[in-house]
Amino acid sequence: MVRSNMHLTIPDRFWRRDTLGCPAALHPWLHDHGSLTQRIQQRCSQFAVHPIRSGLARIAYDEAALLGIPPHQLAYSREVFLYADGQPVVFAHSTLAAADLRGAWAAVSQLGNKPLGTLLFSHPLIRRMPLHFKALRPHHPLYRRAIAHLPYRPSHLWARRSLFYLHHAPLLVTEVFLPEIFDLREVPINVAV
Repeated sequence: MVRSNMHLTIPDRFWRRDTLGCPAALHPWLHDHGSLTQRIQQRCSQFAVHPIRSGLARIAYDEAALLGIPPHQLAYSREVFLYADGQPVVFAHSTLAAADLRGAWAAVSQLGNKPLGTLLFSHPLIRRMPLHFKALRPHHPLYRRAIAHLPYRPSHLWARRSLFYLHHAPLLVTEVFLPEIFDLREVPINVAV
């Protein structure tokens, strides 16, 4: 299978369009279409990105299908934890075709401990596709990597993902919400009277 330079997006038939069964307190996090990085930063004093790994890797079959690459082909993958006030609140996994690192998404491999969200929401040509959701169970590989810094094993973790397109090249971003996300509260805005 040869990857085509598509003008049309590939629908995500693997994850759901709804969040049935999700705790109400998590709905605003899952359904927000803005920058998750910015949303977290607005609710904490210290924000940090802790890179776990980046480079060529085997990705899941459904991820390869969404990116339009053969399932056995290595892709570029980046995994980080987003920390708020010293606590991991999100495990982020992004992946793209290796060939797109030399093209549209060249900046992704140079991020280091910088948030991907800054790039995604500041570039005027990047288009975001609809969000899809899944309750990840302990057998899911992303669940296992997401709980690496947790002292306990929740029964499941909610995640969302969406494709971002730049010059018709897709980048798949998956965000797994850790239980500590519930500790983040809306920061009150001081209004002068």
